[in-house]
Amino acid sequence: MSNSARSQNKGSHKVRIIGGSLRRRLISFPESEGLRPSPDRVRETLFNWLGQELTGQLCLDAFAGSGALGFEAASRGAKAVFMLEASRTAVMALKENQKQLAAQTVQVVQTDALAWMRQAKVPFDVIFLDPPFASDLLFKALTLIQQQGLLTATGCVYIETGLWPEAEQLSGWNVVKQAKAGHVHYGLLRLAAVES
Repeated sequence: MSNSARSQNKGSHKVRIIGGSLRRRLISFPESEGLRPSPDRVRETLFNWLGQELTGQLCLDAFAGSGALGFEAASRGAKAVFMLEASRTAVMALKENQKQLAAQTVQVVQTDALAWMRQAKVPFDVIFLDPPFASDLLFKALTLIQQQGLLTATGCVYIETGLWPEAEQLSGWNVVKQAKAGHVHYGLLRLAAVES
């Protein structure tokens, strides 16, 4: 977790929403192993890639953690944002932030993200995948998205990882954008069959 994301209170941390209707509002999140919000610089680049506004789009924040990506999407006009998180402590913080921000388009679900994705019935326009770096959840989620048809024809997947995947790990995907900030590698993917 970056020092800039830490508040003065040791047990609680804060991150600022950087764009949209909730710009400059703070969200709080608990100290938790593997919970590391996307840095401001990374989020700024991501939403530049996405075109700043997500008006009318359906978004999935599959490993929500602090909620930085999901709340940012909601702030930028997303029609609905599903935030999935397994940690009860993190879910409580997400729900409190949702209430404080009056973020009515956000739905927080305490669940195993992969199990939830296996049951999902509708495709998403934008899917955020930022699981703990030490896990294999990123690749499991990418496979599920392909198998379950969880992405619209023009949709994209944002990934954030400690090490950029090898080409074979991204089989079936085209890398649309890719960048690195400090130890964070991140990029936008589209299904290869969609790209012409």
